[in-house]
Amino acid sequence: MTDLQNIELETLGGEPTSLSEYGGRTVLLVNVASKCGLTPQYSALEKLATDYADRGLTVIGVPCNQFMGQEPGTAEEIQTFCSATYGVTFPLLAKIEVNGGNRHPLYRELTETKDADGAAGDVQWNFEKFLIAPDGSVVNRFRPRTVPDAPEVIDAIEAHLPT
Repeated sequence: MTDLQNIELETLGGEPTSLSEYGGRTVLLVNVASKCGLTPQYSALEKLATDYADRGLTVIGVPCNQFMGQEPGTAEEIQTFCSATYGVTFPLLAKIEVNGGNRHPLYRELTETKDADGAAGDVQWNFEKFLIAPDGSVVNRFRPRTVPDAPEVIDAIEAHLPT
């Protein structure tokens, strides 16, 4: 288990959690927002979550309000929006900051991962995706405009599913 898996997190419902709860599974971790032009990606994320659940994939949404205030709601409002609008059943974490001086420790680790162009650093916008292998290592980073069902995302998921 890596340090990443032991970072203290909180569910959207306020319960303590960590990525260690998903140990042995592949995780697609995505910073999400309800009022963003990219919000329809929730549909593809839910489809991935349901289509690959039995093969060892867990999608986790991480609400963030740092990008033009596009996730202003309370935990209850976020949960209601996601389930009523997009039928989201995958886990959602409590709202956190992904950039800046108050960047959550999880994102301090994740933002060291390079994208396909070899660039690491700050999260660019809502719906940036990080693929975490079953051993807890971050194996891919997909920028916000890369849709969840893009061939490169599917290929990466397939390559890192538990055996």
